[in-house]
Amino acid sequence: MDSLLALLGMAIVLFASTNIDDVFVLIGFFADPKFRARDVVLGQYLGIAALFGVSVAASLLSLVFPRAYIGLLGVVPILIGVNKLFDLYRERNATEESLEHHVNAGRNGRATTVALVTLANGGDNIGIYIPSLAIRSHKEIAVIGLIFMVMTALWCFVAHWMVNHPTLGSPIRRYGHRVAPVVLIALGVLILYQAGSLGLLLRHGGL
Repeated sequence: MDSLLALLGMAIVLFASTNIDDVFVLIGFFADPKFRARDVVLGQYLGIAALFGVSVAASLLSLVFPRAYIGLLGVVPILIGVNKLFDLYRERNATEESLEHHVNAGRNGRATTVALVTLANGGDNIGIYIPSLAIRSHKEIAVIGLIFMVMTALWCFVAHWMVNHPTLGSPIRRYGHRVAPVVLIALGVLILYQAGSLGLLLRHGGL
């Protein structure tokens, strides 16, 4: 039971830490009268499913390479987290600019538009998901996938709710981006530890 709870907690943290930006993208889509709520929800699920599917396929490398070597990919979320820390000192609106570019699409393919924006905004996610999934069993990956489905629904609900309560968006935008980098770094360290990669690094360093 404890291991299952730990897995559920890891999956929730993994999704939340890599998809904070998606909340704001979803808010933009839900607030746009050209997009129906069902199109936004469907597009978000398609985008997340694509990211997860690619990550699962890539994680099959764990069948060929030792677990500890695959776990070295845990360095990726650490580097991304560090990069995001530096981004906190810069004024960047790349997500909003990408959104403005894509919402000009025609009425057809609105769900596809949302999916493409989700993919573009979640490019870094694959680098984080692969090491997280590579050290898991098939059953554990299935559980993580189920949690991702639930969390996607929660993300859509929260974004839709925030559209109707716009004053709540300001503090979340202010603090959400500050928390995410720290969580990503911690997640990377956890991956290195669980995969036994820390010992590998220490041995390689001659310690």
